Amino acid sequence: MEEHTPVISSPNTSPVKAATVTALQREMVALWHEQEVNNPYFDFLATVCTQHSFNYKLWHEEDIARCPDSDDTVIARVKRSIDRLNQQRNDWIEKIDDQLTALLESAGVQPAENVRLNTETPGSVMDRLSIMSLRIYHLQEQVDREDASEEHRESVQRKMAVCMLQRDDLENSLQNLLDDIFAGRLRHRTYRQFKMYNDPALNPYLYKAGRKTAA
Repeated sequence: MEEHTPVISSPNTSPVKAATVTALQREMVALWHEQEVNNPYFDFLATVCTQHSFNYKLWHEEDIARCPDSDDTVIARVKRSIDRLNQQRNDWIEKIDDQLTALLESAGVQPAENVRLNTETPGSVMDRLSIMSLRIYHLQEQVDREDASEEHRESVQRKMAVCMLQRDDLENSLQNLLDDIFAGRLRHRTYRQFKMYNDPALNPYLYKAGRKTAA
């Protein structure tokens, strides 16, 4: 696989292009379904790719969890895996936003104090686009099924058309958001998830269980 260069541009313009992010997500979903592939990207895009990988793994663990043939042992293993992957997914959304903060600082972007803050961060939008790329890939698999009826294919194709429209809208919105942030028209801030259920110091079921084990 060819190496990818960092996605960096001149100061005061957005160094991140939404189309580059969605192309990465489409490329990696297809590659991961064929073979194990190491992260081929650098800098910011490497972070985007890693975050995307947790959604890829989550998608397939969720499929296993819903299989009626899965016994309780499998379900318990998958549930713990889903919890771990979901935590990593959210951690890496924050890493994306943290890297954007670093890029803004290096570009010298300083928005005015009264500039508004968007309700969703670019990292969160990229996470949504990541999931959409997985959805479209697996819908295409359904279209290509040899045992599928024509009615099934037509139904899936209608869903795909909606998903592709939503992906394009979301990609355009992400680019507008990035452009506004790097032009200083919007403020950027990383929002911390603080998932309490995975923290043994904050989840009462975990810290009470720990005290019982220690006793």
